[in-house]
Amino acid sequence: MKYKRSLTELRSKAVLHWPEDILHAAVELSVLPLLLKTQDSFISLLKVANRTPEAWRDAIKHNTDLSGPIFLKHLMVMTDIGGEALNKLPPLSNYCPNGTLTFNWHGKIWKYQFETIQNKCSLANSALKVDSKKILAGGELTVKMVDVAMLLLFGSSGINDSLPMEIKERCVVGTLIGCSEELNQFVKENYIRVSRQVGGATSNALGQLTQDYVVSQLKSLLPSDWTVQKDGCLPNIFHTKEGNKTNFDVVVKTNYGKYFGIEVTFQVTTNSVIERKARESSALMARVHAAGHKICYVIDGSGNINIRKNAVSKICKYSDCTVAISNEEIQYLANYLVEQNKK
Repeated sequence: MKYKRSLTELRSKAVLHWPEDILHAAVELSVLPLLLKTQDSFISLLKVANRTPEAWRDAIKHNTDLSGPIFLKHLMVMTDIGGEALNKLPPLSNYCPNGTLTFNWHGKIWKYQFETIQNKCSLANSALKVDSKKILAGGELTVKMVDVAMLLLFGSSGINDSLPMEIKERCVVGTLIGCSEELNQFVKENYIRVSRQVGGATSNALGQLTQDYVVSQLKSLLPSDWTVQKDGCLPNIFHTKEGNKTNFDVVVKTNYGKYFGIEVTFQVTTNSVIERKARESSALMARVHAAGHKICYVIDGSGNINIRKNAVSKICKYSDCTVAISNEEIQYLANYLVEQNKK
């Protein structure tokens, strides 16, 4: 079996988005994994829902990936206007005469009558069902959600209104409906921005979930007398002259005393981390091999596989075994570990 893979070979096995096994736990920390998983469906819907400004409402009814809350959350991310900012707006009748949004779309004047938010009401994340606790429950669009979606889609195109500047500047998604290339670029660029915003504690917590998943899977697949440790070190592997040991996301020790260092990287990992891992991969493999050990990588996520191609290609080159994050792929990794233990 071929365990040392190229990026092309790895891409054919990648799931690109969070496995269902850990998606629910991930969304408790951040809705980003769920949004990344449904991003392509969101883009596809807006590419074709161009008959009228409200055609997207019917399109959602026939989309199995996008619930009402998920669609609305995408719009909130695209415009960078969250529940806290939205909650300050009602009543919209203060900004739009008679609670009606009049806007220019594709060269025609359209009108949308707000049904709920023209009056004072809550537009907090929980009220819109887009917080981490409710968004997984799914559900259809509510009247309030439709009002907010129309504002976020066409707020920048409004005429004869006094909407706040942040609405005028950011609510431009509706102008891109039906424009495939422009829409695709706009969404992708905004998710790069959002991915950066989950840095720090949230990004680390999401990364920990991925590592926990790999550890749990390996423990269930490997012999009971083996040790699978999260955040461990390999014997005689140091990264400084002062003798500081190199830390690995996962360390496996077999019953014969063989060691494997495993690095886990998913789309929540920041660009700087991926680039560093790539830069260090050649020297790291040399040190690991010199000490008689093996180095493996679990790499997945659309951000890694489709965007950080140069870095991932280099990591693949200096890896003894490279797998994606599906159950089948972790089994593949376990097979490699067992085979190597017999040699």
